[in-house]
Amino acid sequence: MTMATPAPNWFDRGGAAYALHRPDYPDALADALAERAPRRDCALDVGCGSGQFARLLANRFAHVTALDPSADQLAHATPHPRIRYVQAPAERLEVADGSAALVAAAQAAHWFDLPAFYAEVRRVAAPGAVVALVSYGVLRLDGGEGEADARFRRFYAGEIGPYWPPERRLVDEGYASIPFPFAEIPLPPLVIRRDWTLTELLGYIGTWSATRRAREAGAGALLDRFAADMAALWGDPATARPVTWPVNGRIGTV
Repeated sequence: MTMATPAPNWFDRGGAAYALHRPDYPDALADALAERAPRRDCALDVGCGSGQFARLLANRFAHVTALDPSADQLAHATPHPRIRYVQAPAERLEVADGSAALVAAAQAAHWFDLPAFYAEVRRVAAPGAVVALVSYGVLRLDGGEGEADARFRRFYAGEIGPYWPPERRLVDEGYASIPFPFAEIPLPPLVIRRDWTLTELLGYIGTWSATRRAREAGAGALLDRFAADMAALWGDPATARPVTWPVNGRIGTV
């Protein structure tokens, strides 16, 4: 008897999925932060996840300490000779006083206890150090045109929306409303660009906290319906479509 082919696991999750499916930030962002830092000896990546942004910084700084409270995320981080991975929260940075020329948090600051984190930033920052809280906004498919992008927008705003934690609002608004008690520097206009297959897109959506919460709430049918609709609109799932995200955030000096 011929066995049926199992359906793809579109919404895999955990540290392995995060490392595989989350987009990297553009080199230009790391260049801009390094150019503004007072020196290039030590940078911190706080809430580093599986280390995507830390690896960009390691190409520009002699040493990077990448910190995350999740052992699962760190277990899937790619080793690098210039990166030291540490399991620690943003509110308790295991770094010497006055040692960091850059303290960065990429797609993570909305989870922090900000007053406690900012106290740690002031403790570990070298004179004139740069602090950067960056994120990427809501993706656009096919340049924001066509049925696939419209279907994604409906899913994001209306269907998966109720399952986002309140902190997601801070990402959607580019951290514009968070307190930021540092001398601010304008963030240059930057965009993340990728060409993704359907599997890559749905794998990325599977890393969302809202996707996990929807599954846990028994709303798996909502996710499966969205995946089926996207598959019908996509055509050949191996076809790569352009995906973009705006890069947002706050940059300042300590």
